[in-house]
Amino acid sequence: MLREFTETEGFTVAEGNKDTALPTEVGSAPDRSWSPTAEGRRKATTFRWIAAALWAIAIAAEAVAIFWLLRQREFTGADGELVRNPDTGLLEERGATAQFPQWAFIALLVAFVVIAALSITGSILWKKANRLDPAKKSDTVRFFVQNQLGAIIAVIAFLPLIILVFLNKDMDKGQKTTAGIIGVVLAVAAVALGIDYNPPSVEQYTADRSTVIQLLGQDEVVWVDGGSVYHVCEEVPDIQTGSEKRTGTTAEAVEAGKIRLTLKFASELRTCGLAVPENADEITDALRAIQAGQVDTLLPAPVWADPADAPIEVPDAAPSAEESE
Repeated sequence: MLREFTETEGFTVAEGNKDTALPTEVGSAPDRSWSPTAEGRRKATTFRWIAAALWAIAIAAEAVAIFWLLRQREFTGADGELVRNPDTGLLEERGATAQFPQWAFIALLVAFVVIAALSITGSILWKKANRLDPAKKSDTVRFFVQNQLGAIIAVIAFLPLIILVFLNKDMDKGQKTTAGIIGVVLAVAAVALGIDYNPPSVEQYTADRSTVIQLLGQDEVVWVDGGSVYHVCEEVPDIQTGSEKRTGTTAEAVEAGKIRLTLKFASELRTCGLAVPENADEITDALRAIQAGQVDTLLPAPVWADPADAPIEVPDAAPSAEESE
């Protein structure tokens, strides 16, 4: 079967002497970028709302610690004249010594742990959402903020509180050292786990889908529940695990948690008795670079030893009006 794609006609499937066109809107320039399934987008939205709620609670806990917990103090020393502290409005005994209560110190440590747990859990859910519905890397600001928001929230949830702990005048040296160290360690952990070190992008998913279509003639891949990538056919050894083989589009594979095409597609094509392009190594190198974040890498078109082996013909797009001027 030979499929040909043109900008105004869409896919044309040649079956014998009959052409069946799958129309697109004539005269339009449809967006061929990858997009998630409706269910994938719904899951991503749910994860983001839950993450936002957890982060909001974490910041609220920080506010309670700053504006109430750190203001707690108790006085020790000889009885003396009662005086009013103009900074706090509280009555104090002249000659008495203020100190940070032990119960407040323990509550502060608990607050640090709770804030860390909420921040990290929110970051994990947020990163799951980004794998289901990523941003475009070409949109630089949004791509950075969307993928590193977990780390940004962790800084907001910890830094002011840690600074005020070290500036607190009522804590003794031991309390301040212990609370400071625990706060810094948990903050570093929350920031580190909030960073997305290799965030996916629409461009990456589009490159994988484009490769699949050019190799197979259609957007259809195979995966199993226990895997982390999707494959080009069912006979490959990597998915002979006894798990149920699932078939669907690349978007459905991403929804199932398989965020990229295997880079061993050439050997898989051979295993399944399918034609392998002569420049398979070049395509693999380009995909590896794109999957690593270098989305400006040119994805080569497959070169076939026999043109009849091509499952689909995709002509180069005509230059835009701006490019032709």
